[in-house]
Amino acid sequence: MNEEEQVLIHCLYFTASRFARNITKLAEKTFDFGDLAPSYLYMIMIVKFHPGITQKELCHKLSIAPSTSTRFIDKLEKLKMVTRKMDGKQSFISLTEEGEKVYHQFRVSLKELFTSYSSVLGLEFSKDLSKMLHDASIKLESDI
Repeated sequence: MNEEEQVLIHCLYFTASRFARNITKLAEKTFDFGDLAPSYLYMIMIVKFHPGITQKELCHKLSIAPSTSTRFIDKLEKLKMVTRKMDGKQSFISLTEEGEKVYHQFRVSLKELFTSYSSVLGLEFSKDLSKMLHDASIKLESDI
């Protein structure tokens, strides 16, 4: 193995970015929801699990900036998938009937995605990798 390969293979930033691009391509192919990127679907899922969630809590759970969540919520509201109720400065988000339908389709797609990558990576490796990436993200987030 030459020096270039050693540097790239041992650089977590490079390998994580490369992996993210590849898994994103697979997810985009699996999640066929028109002009909704996968990130929007995860937001719908969180709102499903936490009806009336505050925008602040949503940001925390998805590790996104408030401005990003506002943009996402605006789009989902325009598509009639969520409702936003204001109470003072707080914004509470809930799914609509249309959002519920999309959520159920998304759950089916999540299973398809898992099947796709675990057939390539292996079932146990896929579960272990996901858990390790989750744990590493938590550690990095607490240190940043």
